[in-house]
Amino acid sequence: MKFSKFGQKFTQPTGISQLMDDLGDALKSDQPINMLGGGNPAKIEAVNELFLETYKSLGVDNDTGEANSSAIISMANYSNPQGDAGFINALVGFFNRHYDWNLTAENIALTNGSQNAFFYLFNLFGGAFTDEQNESVDKSILLPLTPEYIGYSDVHVEGQHFAAVLPHIDEVTHDGEEGFFKYRVDFDALENLPALKEGRIGAICCSRPTNPTGNVLTDDEMAHLAEIAKRYDVPLIIDNAYGMPFPNIIYSDAHLTWDDNTILCFSLSKIGLPGMRTGIIVADAKVIEAVSAMNAVVNLAPTRFGAAIATPLVANDRIKQLSDNEIKPFYQKQAKLAVKLLKEALGDYPLMIHKPEGAIFFWLWFKDLPISTRELYERLKGKGTLIVPSEYFFPGVDVTDYQHAHECIRMSIAADEQTLTDGIKVIGEVVRALYDDAK
Repeated sequence: MKFSKFGQKFTQPTGISQLMDDLGDALKSDQPINMLGGGNPAKIEAVNELFLETYKSLGVDNDTGEANSSAIISMANYSNPQGDAGFINALVGFFNRHYDWNLTAENIALTNGSQNAFFYLFNLFGGAFTDEQNESVDKSILLPLTPEYIGYSDVHVEGQHFAAVLPHIDEVTHDGEEGFFKYRVDFDALENLPALKEGRIGAICCSRPTNPTGNVLTDDEMAHLAEIAKRYDVPLIIDNAYGMPFPNIIYSDAHLTWDDNTILCFSLSKIGLPGMRTGIIVADAKVIEAVSAMNAVVNLAPTRFGAAIATPLVANDRIKQLSDNEIKPFYQKQAKLAVKLLKEALGDYPLMIHKPEGAIFFWLWFKDLPISTRELYERLKGKGTLIVPSEYFFPGVDVTDYQHAHECIRMSIAADEQTLTDGIKVIGEVVRALYDDAK
């Protein structure tokens, strides 16, 4: 049996397939696994209770308390390819209420998760184009700050179409402590990127907060990126999977803006509903039309179950209250615990922690690590602890000679306290032994 080039591309080993395989294997393993590698959100009691309460109420009229089958019937039918109209209308009201963006239903489409959304968007704006002279031009997605999300790397139908800029690395303090660093956009390198000047960029994309590092681009950095995008007539795509307004896992001072040259992507996954596979795109109507057409071909229509759960929570603002009062404080507490545990385990060793500014991960830099973090990943996996090695997080960059890309790991802080404690203990033991043996 032979596969096409398309099939061969999507069946070869990738970072995201390894991540999801390890996640699934860990969940069904008979042996205890310190799951610090996956992207599953934390199991927060108040969050789960609200979702269960909402689910139970789906078939009940809120005014009379009597049975109402309208919500169940809606889930039993396809929506149109743009997505569930009731949820889209609730989102329009929510964003206009909180941000005054003057959106209409023509500005929002739903997808089967944000990974699905980026498959669409990166293939809409990256790949083969025909210019005004009817000549073929290959355009890339510009990542202004790497490392970036592991799931971006392999979504293009043909090849990989990325241009990326390596970061400035600043050593900083956090809560008065040393041993932290922060990535910042290198705008000099960005503005002088040949692909940008030569018209070979189709869109600019960043995640905020950034997966894997927890970095939050400042408002000034975002404004500068928006200005560059408009100057070169390309859209600015912002991945808000961990950001504002839900789940709002951001600890720094940041604001969310939108205009018709900006494409905002949201998800229900990190508020606690990853299995619902519900992504949200806010964009100019022309982009929404294109996404809807792609939905029709790839999915017929987006799933409606996540929309059914989220619609009342968006309409009455409980999703924002949940994010602000339960989800964000939970991860802030986890971040403080993780810093404490890491300092205890590796305080005298060359560990640097990316300043925790948001998301559900820590990004750890082991300077002059004697082995690559792929090898470290295998050693930790052998001891029942899963992390993700850094090499996968540099799409668009040849990391062969970039040592920093081989010295970092992504570690989830979404696990329960005992798993976090046990996992960091194993990381500490293995890493200490590596440095000690290299002396």
